[in-house]
Amino acid sequence: MSGGPPISLEDALSNVDLLEELPLPDQQPCIEAAALSITYQPNFDTNFEDRTAFVTGIAKYTEEATVHSELNKLLDEGETYAVTLYTWRSCSRAMPAIKSNQQPNRVEIYQKFVEVMEPEVAKLVNFMYFQQRAIDVFCRDIKRLCHSERRKDFVSEAYLLTLGKLINMFAVLDALKNIKSSIRNDYAAYRRAAQFLRVMADPKTLKESQEVVMFLANNDQITNTLKQNIIKIECYEDLLCEIVNLCIDHFEGMHYVLPAEKHMLVKVIAFGLFLMDGKDLSIYKMDQKKKISLSRVDKVFKQLAVVPLYGDIQIPVFTYITKSENYANNKSVWTCDHAATPQYNIIERLPSLREEHAKYISALARHSNKEVTTAQKDTARSEKENVALYNLALQGLRLLSRWTSVLTELFSWKLIHPADKFSNPSLPEKAEEYERAIRYNYSSKEKFALIELVAMIKGLQVLMNRMEGVFVEAIRQTVYAEMQDFVQIVLRDPLRFAIKKKRV
Repeated sequence: MSGGPPISLEDALSNVDLLEELPLPDQQPCIEAAALSITYQPNFDTNFEDRTAFVTGIAKYTEEATVHSELNKLLDEGETYAVTLYTWRSCSRAMPAIKSNQQPNRVEIYQKFVEVMEPEVAKLVNFMYFQQRAIDVFCRDIKRLCHSERRKDFVSEAYLLTLGKLINMFAVLDALKNIKSSIRNDYAAYRRAAQFLRVMADPKTLKESQEVVMFLANNDQITNTLKQNIIKIECYEDLLCEIVNLCIDHFEGMHYVLPAEKHMLVKVIAFGLFLMDGKDLSIYKMDQKKKISLSRVDKVFKQLAVVPLYGDIQIPVFTYITKSENYANNKSVWTCDHAATPQYNIIERLPSLREEHAKYISALARHSNKEVTTAQKDTARSEKENVALYNLALQGLRLLSRWTSVLTELFSWKLIHPADKFSNPSLPEKAEEYERAIRYNYSSKEKFALIELVAMIKGLQVLMNRMEGVFVEAIRQTVYAEMQDFVQIVLRDPLRFAIKKKRV
C-alpha cells in the first residue's frame, strides 16, 4: 500500500462521482431518441358508442341513446358553423375597386377574388344545408316524442337538456347570421364576380346560389322555419313546456357549473316561449292552465336581462318575448322589461364576493395543510374526508363560475347600455359608439372592482390547480361510492318489488 495521506470517505465518494463526467468516446453514432413522458388521460365521453354492448337493454332506451348520439354530433357541427359566422370578416372590402368596364385588370381581380372566396362560400352553402337538416332532425324527434303512444313514456332529463341545447343552437346561429352583414356583402360580391366569369353557368348551381341569397337576405330565417315546421306537430307544446320548466328548475336550483351552461338555460327559456306562442296557441293561456309559470320566468329575466350570445356578442333575452305573437295584448303580465336589474351593479355585490373569497380561501388552506399531514403519515383518506374534498372542489368551481358570470354579464350589460351625459357628464360630444360602450362606460370604482374580481379569480384558480391531484382522487372515490350506494342500496327495494309484481 502507498504511504500517502489517508483519504476520507467523503472525498472518495466525490472522486467516484467524477467518473460519470469522464468522456468515453466509442465512435458510435447516437441514434436513440430522447425519452418522452407518457401522459394518459381517459375520455369517458363515448357519445353512447357502447350502447350496442348492452344486449339485454330495453329497446326504447337503446333507441334514445342512438338518437342522443346523433343530436350530440349535430351540436358539434353547429358549433363549427357558429365559429365560422362569428369569426367572419369582410373580404369584399379588401378587393380593389372596379372603376369601369374597360379596366384592363378587371378579369384578373375577379378571378383572384373567386379563387379566395370559393372555400368560404362552400362553407356558407354547407351551413344552409346543415340548418335544414338540423331542423328536420329536431322536428322528427319532437314528433316521435309527441306521439300518442309515447307521451306516457319517461323522457330523461339528459335528453330534454340536449333538445334544449339544440334550441339554443338554432337561436345562436340565426342571431349570428342576422348580425354579420359582411357575410351577405361578401356573397353578393362573389356572385357578381362568378357570374361575370361564367362560373355559375350550370342551372343547378344557379338555383343553389339563389337559395343561398334568399337564406342570407331574410333575417330570422332559421327560427321562422323552425317555428313553421314545429307547429305542424300535434301536442308539440307539451314537450316544449317540459324543456322550459326543466331549464327554469335548473336555473333556480343552480344546477350548472359553467357560465355558458347558465346562460344557455336562460336563452332556451326565452326562445322556447317564443316557439310556443302563436295564433292558435298562447303561452298566457298555458300559464292559466298551470302548464308553465310566467311569474317564474319573469323572475329569471329580472335576474338576468342581458346574456352573452356568442363571444362578445350579447342579446337582451326579453326581445324573444316581445317578438312573440300575443305579447302586445299581454304586456301587463311582465315586469322585467322596466324593473331595475342588479346585474350591472358590481359595486354593491363586491363586499359579498370578498366575503365568499375569504371564507373559501380559509377552507382551502385548512384542507391543504391537512393533506400535507396525511401525506406524511401515509394513511388513506376516509370516505367522509373524500366527500368533504368533493364538496370543496365543487364549491370552488361554482365560485369561479359565479365570479366569471359577474364579469361577462356586466360586460354584456354595458355593451347594450352605452354611456350618456346622464351616466357620465364628462362624456365627449364626438365619442364613438364603441368608446361610449367601453371607454366612458365604467366609473373609477367599477374599474377597481373589476381588477379586484379578476385577481380573485386568478388567485383562486392557481390555488385550486395546486390541489388538482388531491381533488381528482377524492372526486373519483366519491362518485364511485355514491354510484355503488345507489345501485346496491337505493335500487334494491324497487327492483325486488318490480320482480315480485313481474314488471321487469
